[in-house]
This record gives sequence, structure tokens and C-alpha cells, in this order.
Amino acid sequence: MIRRMAIDERGATPSIPRFPDGFLWGVSTSAHQIEGAADTRGRSVWDAFTAEPGRVKDGSTAEVACDHYHRYREDVALLAGLGVDAYRFSISWPRVNSPQGLDFYDRLVDELCAAGVRPVPTLFHWDLPVELDWLERDTADRFAAYVSVVADRLGDRVGTWITLNEPAEHTLLGHALGTHAPGRRLLFDALPVAHHQLLAHGLAVQALRAAGAADVGIANSHGPTWPASKEQADLEAADFYDLLLNRLFADPLLLGRYPDGIEALMPGDVEADLKVIAQPLDFYGVNYYAPTRVGAPQGTEIEFGGVSMPAELPFSVRDIEGVPTTDFGWPVVPEGLTELLTGFRDRYGDRLPPVVITENGCSYEGVDDRERIAYLDGHVRALHRAVEAGVDVRGYFVWSLLDNFEWAEGYARRFGLVHVDFATQRRTPKASYSWFRELLRDQREAAGARTG
Repeated sequence: MIRRMAIDERGATPSIPRFPDGFLWGVSTSAHQIEGAADTRGRSVWDAFTAEPGRVKDGSTAEVACDHYHRYREDVALLAGLGVDAYRFSISWPRVNSPQGLDFYDRLVDELCAAGVRPVPTLFHWDLPVELDWLERDTADRFAAYVSVVADRLGDRVGTWITLNEPAEHTLLGHALGTHAPGRRLLFDALPVAHHQLLAHGLAVQALRAAGAADVGIANSHGPTWPASKEQADLEAADFYDLLLNRLFADPLLLGRYPDGIEALMPGDVEADLKVIAQPLDFYGVNYYAPTRVGAPQGTEIEFGGVSMPAELPFSVRDIEGVPTTDFGWPVVPEGLTELLTGFRDRYGDRLPPVVITENGCSYEGVDDRERIAYLDGHVRALHRAVEAGVDVRGYFVWSLLDNFEWAEGYARRFGLVHVDFATQRRTPKASYSWFRELLRDQREAAGARTG
């Protein structure tokens, strides 16, 4: 009871609703953001990007990051202490291509299994080998071959696989707007990147099935799109934004078709490719952070959420007023998660597989991070409301276990449940780590009481 009261004083209320038995609780990371040990792997597009002056706001790189490559045992102990069921990490394609190959992931998976934590690898989290290019169709075939190598080595211990992480962001930020690697500013000429990633996903699912995998999904980022007003120009702009960020990536996977008008813009034999893209999935991963308020273009370039939005886009992103914001400036809107999931259920019906929230988190400074506790508390409750509304949700992963290299923001943003002093690599669990650990204990106790 003393432990619970201490948590309450940091902003959380005591009783989180009980989730269904077998619900999967976890945390997420990605290879490039935490592993370091850049001298033991090949180069990625992110290594090339961060070497260019001005690309990363604090001028930093991920050459060392959290040094997880050397400290993975310490980090697995943090996972075990937290009490999570599963750990979602990513496998670095450039590391697999190095002479050491999959040796590190062999060790990591063994350590996770020994600690009773389910390994959930993501096979691509933006760190494309520098010699490859998503504008080229051949990259999809190369990805499938890499996936086969990984599955052959780790498939005896890994049961759950995620093919791609956030192909929308990798397309839009990396290839359309140029704020992420590889730093291209192609605007709508970046659409082939989306198609080739989706094709790579479908080919990867086929490769994983051939290797015996029975639990395969993808991690797509999604959020509700809110029109800035009921004016027709704002409604049309919001609809177009929603198409780009949500339907462009969900419709091919779940419906086997692109939204109206998009198929003609994609390369190759799109009809044949869509049959590959729409492979049946065992779960659909959703990364949720916030809704987006969108209106008609305003004719000027704006900075929003760390991203420069060109004036020539046919929409403009607006602030959501009257809600708290994180240290990153992102709006905190837990009810958007409920809206998103019930909306997906209504749109896709029985074509929507069971859902797993593969990322949800926030950037705040400090170890006594009561704002993060309040954020997670609100979103877990919003998720439960979606479950109560009939959405088949099977799991929830917090982003992230560790403070890390936050892409173009460098080390200025802290999303971790564990604070990392990047000068010393000392790990310090935050108040939110204790809160999440207590939540997991409560859920297990409730499950035990139901079956006892």
C-alpha cells in the first residue's frame, strides 16, 4: 500500500482497468537508436545522414548511443526487473551484413529467453544499408533474402515477428520532406518508396511463413486526423492528409487495394504486387502518439513537431489547442487512441486482425517523471475503453525502455522509462519504470485471482 501511495502522488490514479487474460505487455527500442558499436556493423543511411553537418540538431551521431551492444545483459536485467512479458527490439540489417552477422542477436535472444522475456524482433526500423535504396524495386527482394537469413538463425527461439516499422514516416520524413535519412526532398515523387516498402513487407511475410513463423505482423504509425474547421477546404485537406498517413499504408495491407487515385501513381505491376502486399497477418501493430489537426494550406513553410512542412503541400498542420503537450511539443490526447482503434474496426471490419499497440510513449525530462506516468496512465485507460468497445486488442508496448538517440533530434528528447547518462552510460530507472512495474504486477494478480 505504501508503494501504491507513492505512485499516486506522482499523478496516477490507483485502479487501472483489468485487461483480458493473456494480454501482452512490453517495451520497445530500435537498433540504431540504442546499440552503438558502429565499428562492428556496416554503414546505414542514418550513418551517412548524421555525418552531414546540420542534419541532426545537436550534431550528434549514434556511433555509441546507449552502448546496448556491450551492455545488453544489463538492459535485459532491467526488462526482467520491470516484469514485462515481451521486448520489441529491431535487428540492424547493416549489422547482419557485417562479418559478425547475427552473433549479437543470438546472444540477445538467448539472454531474453533465459530471463523469461519474449523476443519480438522488428526486421526493419529505418537503418537501411547505405548501398541500398527504397526507390529501387530490387531492395524489396534483397529485404526478403535478409529476412530469410535472420529467420533461419533465430526462428527456433523467436515466435513473434514484425516486418517493418513505420513505413509512412520513413517515406515521408526520409524521402518526401528530407528531415530524416536519407534526406531526400522528393515530395510526391517519394510514393515509390512507400510501394516498395509495402512489397518488401509482403515478401518478408512469405519468407517468414516459409521458415515456419506463425505470429507475424507489421508496425504502422496511425492517428486520427481532425479537420481544422468544417469549411470545405479544411475538410478536403484533412482527408488528403489522412490518406497519406493512414489509408495509404493500411488499405493495401488490409483491403488489398490502394485508396482511389493512388494505384496509378505507383510503379510496376501494382495489381500483382498488391496480392503479395496483402498477405494475411496474425496481428496489426499500431504506433500511436497523437491525433493531427489539419487545414487548408496557408502558403508558408512551417515547423511542426520538429519537421519542416513546405509551403507547397496541399494541407497545413495546425496546433491542437486546449490540451497539454510533451517536451517535444506533441499534444497529449489519450482519447485519440480510442477513436483511432474504434475507427479502424468500423472501417476494416473483419479484415482487421487482432491489434497490438507496438509503440506509445512521450518525451519528458527528469527521473521523477510524473508527466510520463500521467501520459501512460491516460493512454492505457483509453486503450481499455477500445477493448470495452469491442476492438480485439492483444498487447501494449511502451516506447521506450531507454532514453536514446532520437533521430534528427539527437539526444535532446528523452522517451525512456530508464534514464541514460550518455557520458557514463549509467542507467537509472525513472518513476515511470516503477509505475509500469506496479501496473504489470496488478494485472497479473488480477489474472491469478480470476483463474484461482
